[in-house]
Order: sequence, then structure tokens, then C-alpha cells
Amino acid sequence: MNVLKNILGRIFALWAMLTFIATMLIILIPTWAMGLLPEPKRTRWFIAMSRIWMGVWLPLAGIRLVIKGKEKFKKGENYVVVCNHNSFMDVPVTSPGIPGANKTIAKIEMAKIPLFGIIYRRGSVLVDRKSEESRLKSYAYMRRVLDMGLHMCIYPEGTRNKTNQPLKEFKDGAFRLAIETKKAIVPAVLFNTKKVLPQHKGFYFWPSKIEMHFLDPIATSELGKEDIKQLREHVYELMWNYIESRK
Repeated sequence: MNVLKNILGRIFALWAMLTFIATMLIILIPTWAMGLLPEPKRTRWFIAMSRIWMGVWLPLAGIRLVIKGKEKFKKGENYVVVCNHNSFMDVPVTSPGIPGANKTIAKIEMAKIPLFGIIYRRGSVLVDRKSEESRLKSYAYMRRVLDMGLHMCIYPEGTRNKTNQPLKEFKDGAFRLAIETKKAIVPAVLFNTKKVLPQHKGFYFWPSKIEMHFLDPIATSELGKEDIKQLREHVYELMWNYIESRK
């Protein structure tokens, strides 16, 4: 049975890769042309197109996406969205799944991939985690993203969670950003992205239902820098307990 599943997983991976590339090529020129638009119009158009793109590709790849809690986002307000990070499938789900235009913090290495890098850059705040200067610039850019009225999506675990635990330890950046900009935090929890793209298997893809749940916003307007640790631990506990309650 495992042998058959491994074979099917690789067939599905080939199909998912081919359909991803084919649909990506269709939107490549419009995405490049969006670079001529000023911000935040550029990002708003890109996210709108990304929703159409993923609305086509995800079903083609056998993924059913269920999003719960969109009503948590109040019209006219923007947020720092913090999300768990389990798989390379997370960004294709979160970026179009978050209500309203948004950018995602993302590692700079992926932007170097030919053609795909053009699309990757449009929706991302890029950071080289090995460079202190890059981290400082990306933080300043995230503040600009929020100033423009866009949501900022951050994975506070920093890297993909390769453990068997619901979450890895959170870093401070997202919570410092929220407190300094006085933006509320919306915790977001992804389910089953690790099942679609398991980290321990190369060239493997398994069609599944992915869920994205938005939790209640957490206000930061009354908090100061001394509250960063408490806020981080509070959000961590909320998300941990939510994941555990769905097992």
C-alpha cells in the first residue's frame, strides 16, 4: 500500500508541477507589467490576480481550500497576520486567502528562481536571514506595507516547522511590529499543508483538503515594547490550543 501511495504521490507531483508552471506562464506578463503601477495599487492588483490563479490551480491539483473566519477582518482596517508554517504550500494559500491586499515576509533565495521569481517578488517583503542589514531593511519595509493600508503576513516560527509539535518557538519580530505600528494581530492557523507537501519526501504531492482559520483579532493599541514577550506568548498559546483542539 505504501509503495502504491508513493508512486501515486509522485504522479500527482508531476501533474501539480506541470499545471502550476502552465498557469504561472499565463499570468507572468501581466505580473511583470504590474511593476509599472505605484504601490499599493500594484499589490492590490497582484493579490486579485493571485486569487484567480490559485482559484484555478488548486482545484486542478486536487486541493480543496476551506477558509473560516474572514469576518474577523473589519472593512477599512489592516492587520499583522501571524500564521503557522509547515510547508511550501503555505504561501500559495495564505497570500490569496487573506481578505484584502497583503504582502508576506519571504526568504530572498526563492526570488532567484527564473520566471517564478518575478511573481514571488510581487507579493513579498524579501529578507536575507543571514544579513543584519537585510533584516533591518525588511522590517522598515513591513512598516511601509502597513502604512499603505495593506495587511502584513508573517510566519513567527521563522522557518518551516519540521517537528512533531503543533508549533515551533515564536520570534519577536511580528509582535514588535504590531505594537510599534499599533496594528491588531490576527492569528491564522493552517491545517494539512504538511500532508500535501510532506517535508521528508522529495518530489511528492498528495491532493487534500487544506483549511485556513482566522482567529479573533488581538488589539495592540494599549501595549508598549515591554509587552512584546507577553503578547508573543499569548498568541502562541492561542494558536497551540486551537491546533490541539482540532485533532
